Amino acid sequence: MRKFIISVALLASATAASATTPEAYKLFDNSSREVTFNQMVDSLAKADVVFIGENHNCPISHWMELKIAEAMFAAHGGQLTIGEEMMEADNQLILDEYMTRTIDYDRFESEARLWDNYATDYYPVVFFAKDNGIPMVATNVPRRYASIVKNKGLEALDSLSAEAKSYLPPLPIPFNFDSDKSDSAFGMMQLLGGRTSGDTERLAQAQAIKDATMAWFIARNINEGKFLHINGSYHSDNRDGIIPYLLTYSPGLKIATVTSVRQDEIDTLEEENLNRADFYITVATDFPTSY
Repeated sequence: MRKFIISVALLASATAASATTPEAYKLFDNSSREVTFNQMVDSLAKADVVFIGENHNCPISHWMELKIAEAMFAAHGGQLTIGEEMMEADNQLILDEYMTRTIDYDRFESEARLWDNYATDYYPVVFFAKDNGIPMVATNVPRRYASIVKNKGLEALDSLSAEAKSYLPPLPIPFNFDSDKSDSAFGMMQLLGGRTSGDTERLAQAQAIKDATMAWFIARNINEGKFLHINGSYHSDNRDGIIPYLLTYSPGLKIATVTSVRQDEIDTLEEENLNRADFYITVATDFPTSY
């Protein structure tokens, strides 16, 4: 019996010794070098515009957005402006009224067409900005206009009223259709649901009007200060999406990008993720999602 007890004790000791502390995420730069949070934000603070490309349902992405916003505010103070894909340009007045406490949260929530996960995932950054007097910009195209483009193409925007066009970038926006890239980005939609190549091109155009609109409202609101923009990773990965439009509207801006990726192992940055961004929030695949 004594020998059995000793064996169990040794086994337990060996198991404890081999156990590792679980890690939810790590940060890397684009050379695959692991970096600290301070190293990352010191580099980001040198840029004019910082894009955080998120996975919309990743709690760590959202938490890091808040931490980066706090660090950028500490670095830039009153020079900082924050913008979000998750709010649409025609709701800027409602957002301004909420930020200045003209209207309360319930009224803001009921009128601003907030995303379903706003309360859990986007509220913290907005509240931080409101609490510290940081301007917030609703950068995205009103979804009804993106829907028009998806159904009728970019040329349909020409028929909108002058007031409607005030929520859009200058028309026409530059657009080149890359069928290979679009088929991949939209999940081979030609094969799923019987979509045609025309459907796929209009979907790509709808994506383009979103990117161009976000770029336009960043350019209009940077005002020689610093801008932090939160968006889905597709909108800024590989310095694509919003960024070419932004550099058309405001040439010469210094831009830095962060993206969020999921990996089974987070000790190193997987080769397939290289060159997507300047910095990576690498999250363990088994970390829970918010929806």
